[in-house]
Amino acid sequence: MEYGHSRETVKRSDLAGWAEYGYCASHSRFFWGLRLHLVCTLQSLPIAFVLTGAKADEREPLLDLLAAECELLRERSRQTLIGDKNYFGRGFERELSEHEAQLLRPARKGERERPGAALFEPLRQVIESINETFKGQLDLERHRGRTPGGVIARLMQRILALTASIWHNEATGQTVLCSPSAYGH
Repeated sequence: MEYGHSRETVKRSDLAGWAEYGYCASHSRFFWGLRLHLVCTLQSLPIAFVLTGAKADEREPLLDLLAAECELLRERSRQTLIGDKNYFGRGFERELSEHEAQLLRPARKGERERPGAALFEPLRQVIESINETFKGQLDLERHRGRTPGGVIARLMQRILALTASIWHNEATGQTVLCSPSAYGH
């Protein structure tokens, strides 16, 4: 979630101290802002989230989220989490296994092929679909929140919109659950 590029924006922003500079690989550029870390079901239903500064390591927010929302894994043992190749490390995977969770991610450069690699590509499309829904249909990248309260309110609006559209699509027997586009009139 990008908020600005210039030093002047950073200096006078109410988000200073929370937002920070980070790198966006998909846009190949640095930005000043926040990162949204989501835990969703395979049907794209948001379950938990955390906002961090843009340069936060992705592993720590996930572990913190699982610690804060311990019933997510305790009540559903042996869950498989799907992530990108930045979710790596023996210590990280050991902590996940202590939660009785396993991680499905692509192998990093120089690493042997990981268990479940054949499953990763089709499941990765779920992640990309959720990202595109938030960025494209729900316009998360242009939310215009300028204060911490404004950012959180606008983020929660989008999470609620996605949740409501998934619920409605499932209740009415739609084949595509995560698309809120039919309700954009």
